[in-house]
Amino acid sequence: MRESYGWVPEGVDITVPDASRVYDYALGGVHNFAVDREFWHRATAANPGAALVARANRAFLGRAVRWLVAAGVRQFLDIGSGIPTLGNVHEVAQEANPAARVIYVDVDPIAVQQSRSLLSGNPYARAIEGDLRDPEGILYHPDVLRLLDFSEPVAVLTVAVLHFVPASADPAGILKRLGDAMVSGSHLVVSHLGPDLTPEGRELQERARKLYEKTPTPVIIREPAEIVALIGPDFEILEPGVVPATAWRPDPDEADDPAQPTALVAVARKL
Repeated sequence: MRESYGWVPEGVDITVPDASRVYDYALGGVHNFAVDREFWHRATAANPGAALVARANRAFLGRAVRWLVAAGVRQFLDIGSGIPTLGNVHEVAQEANPAARVIYVDVDPIAVQQSRSLLSGNPYARAIEGDLRDPEGILYHPDVLRLLDFSEPVAVLTVAVLHFVPASADPAGILKRLGDAMVSGSHLVVSHLGPDLTPEGRELQERARKLYEKTPTPVIIREPAEIVALIGPDFEILEPGVVPATAWRPDPDEADDPAQPTALVAVARKL
């Protein structure tokens, strides 16, 4: 039986799993549908480690944003932001600096609608509909130009989104076009699905990847060297480099978290 919700924008197909809604459910969110929940249960049945990867990605995002604010960054462009869940970028950034400005960008109208509802009354945070594959459409969006000043450093966040961009869409070129709009001292934050390190793990990962092939957003797994190549020569990848999310500047209470080698992350500074 088809679910019916008054908050669903017209034209959104809730009979097909959507990556942002699946991720929302994986993180404990409520803005998802039966088809998304069923897909996630199949994915975790195929690869039981998927839930830990999702949580490791989210924890990395919070640490990266806190680190960037401490480094003096006060502008954030979160592309592929998904549906609002606990520990949103604006919550983390504005707790550290109330003047921090945040733009959320997602291709999913539900993610944008829910973000706008969450941000109501917050003058320093907005959400827009946009596609990573059209960086100029994001960079020149009126809301982006009103809130962000690209003559000053900006942190562009691409967390758990680039692995949905195939080689045919030129992900390296997309990041280059975003980087061209960023002044020296800006930052690029990346998390990307990488290969498991064991034969058993790779077999489980491949089962889950094949499930995503049946959705509008197939997953591409890339090696660390390929992620370095995506980031390109215009950025300096900061220590500790391209590493598992759990290994990127972990908080003391996270030091014993199980390693997640398939959740590869990096923070890079624009030269």
